[in-house]
Amino acid sequence: MWFIFALLSAIFASLTSILAKIGIDGVNSNLATAIRTVVVVMMAWGMVFLTHTQSGLSEISRKSWVFLILSGLATGASWLCYYRALQMGEASKVVPIDKLSVVITLALAFIFLHEKFTMKSLIGCILIGVGTLVMVL
Repeated sequence: MWFIFALLSAIFASLTSILAKIGIDGVNSNLATAIRTVVVVMMAWGMVFLTHTQSGLSEISRKSWVFLILSGLATGASWLCYYRALQMGEASKVVPIDKLSVVITLALAFIFLHEKFTMKSLIGCILIGVGTLVMVL
């Protein structure tokens, strides 16, 4: 089931890029990010209330709060940079560079989460890096 959700995530992420590139025309990138964020917040809280999981708020540990807040700050910074790059550049070049996050995530998961970094991971990282260069140049 995780694969289906991951695939749907990729599909929606690609739609995000195309729709954002069209929608950001003539709009300040920070304002566009704020509008997008409000929509995401409403959608996320809508799902929380739809699935009746709001009672779990009181069960979240201090550590989880800290890391979820840090993750939110990283997401915000990512979105602000992404929208600015998308406004200035071509989607077909901005998106592949943004997807280098896969390579960075694998490296950080190895360093901080002590996840296995296999030969398959290394080859995949190299291919993603080379593929990004080919698409951008």
